[in-house]
Amino acid sequence: MNRSQYLRHRIFARHAHPVSAWTRLVTTPLVAAPFWTRRADVTAGVLVWFAINPIMTPAPAERRAFATRAILGEERWLARPALDAMSAINAVGAAVLGGSMFAAWHRRKVPTVLGVAATMALTLYGWRRYAELYDGDRNAA
Repeated sequence: MNRSQYLRHRIFARHAHPVSAWTRLVTTPLVAAPFWTRRADVTAGVLVWFAINPIMTPAPAERRAFATRAILGEERWLARPALDAMSAINAVGAAVLGGSMFAAWHRRKVPTVLGVAATMALTLYGWRRYAELYDGDRNAA
């Protein structure tokens, strides 16, 4: 395992704690705040939050929680990504999030809210797929 793989593994190990995973998900709307407000302090605060969130908790004591399995499945997928359904889900999610940021920049409330909500729904769907990947890999071992 090279240094970047080791670092990614350490971050995912801590981010797999349900508190870290769920707080990251429920704060997804913060992504739109810098675009809406156009304020440097808001941007800095959001960047700090998203930087510390994956490392603010210890590694989970057990791996049965849905969020834990989802995050660990995501790590496994990133270690060997493929052009598959997850690639499409991630691409659509990124495009929708980009659209919500664009809407926030133009201060269009409804498209911003709908875009962020759709992003969160796609994230949850992706988590389900990642958890299934994790469960499948674990059962195969």
